[in-house]
Order: sequence, then structure tokens, then C-alpha cells
Amino acid sequence: MGTAVRVVLDTNVLLSLFVFADSRYAPLLERLRIGAWLALTDERCLGEFRRVLAYPLFSLDDAAQAAAYDTYSGLAESVPPASGLKVALPLCTDGDDQKFLEVARDGNAQLLVTSDKALLKLARRRKLAHLFGIVTPERALGIGSAA
Repeated sequence: MGTAVRVVLDTNVLLSLFVFADSRYAPLLERLRIGAWLALTDERCLGEFRRVLAYPLFSLDDAAQAAAYDTYSGLAESVPPASGLKVALPLCTDGDDQKFLEVARDGNAQLLVTSDKALLKLARRRKLAHLFGIVTPERALGIGSAA
């Protein structure tokens, strides 16, 4: 099959996949499950996912939260922070999203898949095109299993 596409999925995409089971994005989850894609994360991103799963808005009991978290964390590879010189990243207007850019950089991701407006704004400015693509889940579906 070749080398897996290295991707970072932000929290809103994770919610679509693991909480809402959005059928439009089922092929993205299948790519993770069959190893065509390798999800990259770190403790900060996982912590945000765990925290958001507990929001009362989602009405998830402890077992449902644990199932969503465990399923994703079992599919993802944790990326340590880069040591030494790091490629400078532009600052995201939403500081909470900076960690996804850092994981994408430090994990040599090919794609950052997001629905977040602040991250997508960076994509339009093309400041990170030399490192990784920032794409919507809809766009990621069109990319297939290769970046």
C-alpha cells in the first residue's frame, strides 16, 4: 500500500468522526482504520479532545466519552515536540489552535484537516504550503489516500 499519509485532525473533525459519526466523513475514518492515513497528535491535542468530550452540550456519559477518546488515541501516534531549531510558524488568530500547527510541523504531517475558520484563513494565505496543507474535511475526501 505504501507509506501512510501523515495527518493532523483538529478537535472539530474528531467530534464529527467519533461523536456525531458524520457519515459524510466516514471515508476519513476508514483511512485511519486501514492505515492509509496516520493521525498525529500530542498530549495537548488529546487533552483538548478529552475536555471537549465532557462538555454538557454533547450529553455524553463517561463510557461514551471514554470510548470516543480511546478509539481515537488508539489510532493516533503521539508526536514529541521538535528539539533544536524549529521552522517558524505563523501565529494563528485563535491561540488554542496553534498546537495543531505545531503537531503538524513536528510530526512532518502532509495535511492538517480542520473546519476551523482561523486555521483555514492561514491556508488561504499560503504561509504553510511549503510544510503541509490545511484542508477542510470535504477537501480531504477529494484528496484520497495520498497527499
